[in-house]
Amino acid sequence: MNEILGSAARPLILASQSPRRREILEKLGVTFSVCPAKSEVAIDNALPLCEAVKAVARAKAEEIAAENPGRAVLGADTVVALGETVLGKPRDEAEAKEMLKRLSGNDHRVVTAVWVVDETGAGHGFASDNRVTFAPLSDEDIADYVSTGEPMDKAGAYGIQGLGGRFITKISGDFYAIMGLPCGELRLFLREIS
Repeated sequence: MNEILGSAARPLILASQSPRRREILEKLGVTFSVCPAKSEVAIDNALPLCEAVKAVARAKAEEIAAENPGRAVLGADTVVALGETVLGKPRDEAEAKEMLKRLSGNDHRVVTAVWVVDETGAGHGFASDNRVTFAPLSDEDIADYVSTGEPMDKAGAYGIQGLGGRFITKISGDFYAIMGLPCGELRLFLREIS
C-alpha cells in the first residue's frame, strides 16, 4: 500500500478515550476517530510485564476491530510498576495517596504498549519500557496534589504532563510513552507496518 496508516486515505480508529493519547496522535498528524474499548482487561501477572501490557493493548484493539471490519484500529495501555507491583488507576483519594507515598523517592517503570489491527485483520505491536524517578514527597505534597483531582484517572496516580511532573527528578526513556503513547517510535511503527 502506498498510504501510511493514519493518513487521510487510511485513518485509524483509536480504541481509547484518553485525551492524552488523542493529543499525541494529533501531534503526529495522524488522522483518526475515537471508539473506546468497553471491556476492562486485567494484567496477566504470569507474563513478563511488557508482554502483559501488550496483551491488554491487543485485546482493546481486537474488540474494536471486530466491530469495524476493514478498518485499522490502534489499542494502547500504560501501566506503572513499582518492583513487582502494578499500580493502576486509583479507586479513590486514599488509594491515590497510598500510591504516591510508595512512589515517593523511588524509581519505577512505566510501560506503554501499542497494538494495531490493520485493515486485513493482521496484528502488530510493541511495548516501550521506561523508568521514572520521583523526588521524596511530604504528606502535604501528596495531599495538595490529590486535592487537584489530577491523579484520579491516571495509572500510578500521577500525570507527567500535568502537575505530577513537578515530582519527577529523572526519566529514562520516552516522555510521550510515559504520557500515554511513544510518539517517535509510533510514527516509525506506523510507517513500517503500512
